[in-house]
Amino acid sequence: MTAFIITFLIIRLGVTIAFWKLFEKAGIAGWKAAIPFYSEFIIMKDLVGKPLYWYIYLVIPVVNVFAYYVLVFDVLRCYGKQSVWAELAVIFTGFWYLVPFSFNQQTKYLGKLSDVPRIRKTALAEWTEAIVFAVVAATLIRFFVMEAYTIPTPSMENSLLVGDFLFVSKFHYGSRTPKTPLQLPLTHQKIWFTNIPSYLDWIQLPQYRLPGLTTIQRGDVVVFNIPPKRLNENKDYPVDLKTNYIKRCVAVAGDTLVIRNGKVEVNGQPFTDHPLTQWAFEVLATDVINERNLAKLGLGPEDVHLDGRLDANTVRYYMYIEPKKAEEIRALPYIKSVQRKDFTEVFGIFPFSEYYGFGSGFKNNLNWSLDSFGPLWIPKKGVTIPVNDSTLALYGYTITQYDHNTNAEIKDKKLLIDGKEVTEYTFKQNYYFMMGDNRHNSLDSRYWGFVPEDHIVGKAFFIWLSIDSNSRNLIHKIRWNRFFKMIN
Repeated sequence: MTAFIITFLIIRLGVTIAFWKLFEKAGIAGWKAAIPFYSEFIIMKDLVGKPLYWYIYLVIPVVNVFAYYVLVFDVLRCYGKQSVWAELAVIFTGFWYLVPFSFNQQTKYLGKLSDVPRIRKTALAEWTEAIVFAVVAATLIRFFVMEAYTIPTPSMENSLLVGDFLFVSKFHYGSRTPKTPLQLPLTHQKIWFTNIPSYLDWIQLPQYRLPGLTTIQRGDVVVFNIPPKRLNENKDYPVDLKTNYIKRCVAVAGDTLVIRNGKVEVNGQPFTDHPLTQWAFEVLATDVINERNLAKLGLGPEDVHLDGRLDANTVRYYMYIEPKKAEEIRALPYIKSVQRKDFTEVFGIFPFSEYYGFGSGFKNNLNWSLDSFGPLWIPKKGVTIPVNDSTLALYGYTITQYDHNTNAEIKDKKLLIDGKEVTEYTFKQNYYFMMGDNRHNSLDSRYWGFVPEDHIVGKAFFIWLSIDSNSRNLIHKIRWNRFFKMIN
């Protein structure tokens, strides 16, 4: 927050200096540029000539950012700069382009927008400027406001479906400033339809988070950069280019989480599951269930796993479904039994420690699994913990890999920072615990641990399109009932 305020004040200083000079060139008292809000009113009314209702756009959060850019672009036109290149200079210099522009002796005030003649340009010039501006605008929107996202896996079913296209709000939790500036616009890790990297990591900027409308709440559906290297093609991507995941936040920084028999508890209270939360069920049928009957049940390939035939009259399935759907299936005449499956396997479960069921030499009987997990305290910024075998087992990897320590390591079961042993440690950022609504078919925090705050991308906002790739009917391929559905 301190860095953001300092940056804002520096930008504001440049804007004030520039408009002081521009006001004087237009015959307006320069001191008026030094008064926040009033200066914008003078720009609209006396400099550009915009209608007064336009001032409303300048006070609406998020909208005001783009409205201010438009206002500055109009100012440029009033002083004879009708070029997209000047507009790009304003964007990429944080308005400081206006300072040398305002002191340039050739900069003359031509009048309000209605009085400024339009410069005739060739079709090629107009198209080039339009495309460049559209790409820049789309990139800014993607960085700071909204980003499109597609659900590729069934880990959030049935609340989110494979084939859902949704918008992710960057401004809810505060937009992150770009860390990797040398990147092809509107790409992520690779150039479209190729395996060619779309970025160069020669320059890595310090990353800040702008003020947001809210903080992450328990139950929010969150998009984030998945932390572990092994889930990022085993590559050391910069934080802002790591693979995007989407899960539900079940515990925030400072919470204590426990999972008992598959049920989540946070701070001793039951966590309210989404009504469409799914679990794995063992389903025994008299024979193989045909695809038509599965489709009637609303089940696709991602929901059903055929395990095999147990005997001549019994076929076993594992289905990832909600309890209500399990009752519906249990009532079918060709179903023998439906039983919820308990996941007690302990291998591959966070925190990958001999103290919590990892490896052959268990130190105790905790044996954490998908359905039996914790208690686990979620690290919180500013909280200090003692460093010992137990805390290193839970938090050692997080401290060394994600908590902004440049030279931290665990050696001989001791935490060393800059080569010196540390007996207590204070966390530098908040962390979160994420789980999929498809509880037994989700690669989430139970497998790889905490999500650091600097890995948070944004809040899943609403679905704008949903396509059922399993449907053979073109009309029903689009899930019309999910259009513009808010995500909760």
